[in-house]
Amino acid sequence: MAKLTEQIRAELTEAMKAKNAEKLSTLRMLQSALKYQQIDAGHELSDEEALTVIRKAVKQRLDSIEQYEKGNRPELAAKERSEMVMLQAYLPPDLTDDEIEKGVREIIASTGAASKKDMGKVMKEATARYKGLVDGRKIQEIVSRLLP
Repeated sequence: MAKLTEQIRAELTEAMKAKNAEKLSTLRMLQSALKYQQIDAGHELSDEEALTVIRKAVKQRLDSIEQYEKGNRPELAAKERSEMVMLQAYLPPDLTDDEIEKGVREIIASTGAASKKDMGKVMKEATARYKGLVDGRKIQEIVSRLLP
């Protein structure tokens, strides 16, 4: 069994004992998403697969925050933001733009990409290299900035 899913399970139990309703609610949601993915995959989730589920949950929170702020619902946006912070605690630190840009430059050089027409093959390589580490939109932004 993956170390990350065990940690989440243990923290869920701690939250129950401490009667921390907010953390308990967030961890139950996460546990449910992990279980659903495990059933879908048909095997115990690896840490990488669990991180993918957590990243998806964080992204959902970001989208919800944006919608609640547009709808003038600051109390709901604050709740989502607090859940997002709890979920981000399980994620490794994000790569800096400079680190991503350095990697993308290497990919551009290795693929021989010369213009925006070659963006597809650069994106394919970059997405594979940074799978689960960087948001695809961030990669796309850097690739389009670097290709003439």
